[in-house]
Amino acid sequence: MGTTGAGGGGLAEDRALLGRTSTAERVADILRTRIAEGFFPPGTRLSEDGIGGALGVSRNTLREAFRLLTHERLLVHELNRGVFVRVLAVADVVDIHRTRRLVECAVVRGLGEPPFALDGLSAAVAEGERGAREGDWKGVSTANIHFHRELVALAGSDRTDELMRGVLAELRLAFHMVDDPRALHEPYLARNRAILDTLRAGDRTEAERLLAEYLDDSRTRLVDVYARLVGGGDAAAS
Repeated sequence: MGTTGAGGGGLAEDRALLGRTSTAERVADILRTRIAEGFFPPGTRLSEDGIGGALGVSRNTLREAFRLLTHERLLVHELNRGVFVRVLAVADVVDIHRTRRLVECAVVRGLGEPPFALDGLSAAVAEGERGAREGDWKGVSTANIHFHRELVALAGSDRTDELMRGVLAELRLAFHMVDDPRALHEPYLARNRAILDTLRAGDRTEAERLLAEYLDDSRTRLVDVYARLVGGGDAAAS
């Protein structure tokens, strides 16, 4: 992948989020979101000067934020070259889907009695359908991430939200490697709608079944595409 330096990447508008309590954790949260939303694709070299200047933070604070995101497997430090957005291996994609299935299905299974608070999930479905109508397949990809984030948020658990925020950010790294996002994401628009409608009907058992099939199919499809792009197809059978 390319190693073109990424400067501010539109981060100046996020500077206000830091307020008076600028910390490495807050910087890391901003960068994590930017990675998840696709502003910094895999293989991108992150410029300390550009990002630090855009956010108005010190070099030490930024380096600590980089360290945190390296620990989360979103960045990688290459000696004498700098910090780069990580390019996933096929085995990473397999493991991401394994984690998603464990967490997302458990969230749906444990929802309790209906009605469920589905406004966020409904908005994500509408966002994806709107993106498809407009031919904005990057937007559809983002909406799909939002759908799964809102699904997990139904658990009402900050810990689960934090776990899945990192997992979904990693997943987005895989999405960015795909050269035909429409073929990857379009089949799941109707499936997102079906899961939403099933939850609206109060049937969490059927929703969990639909979700499990969805995630299994997604894993197979993405791993197959990804293995052709980066090699390592043996991991698809893991």
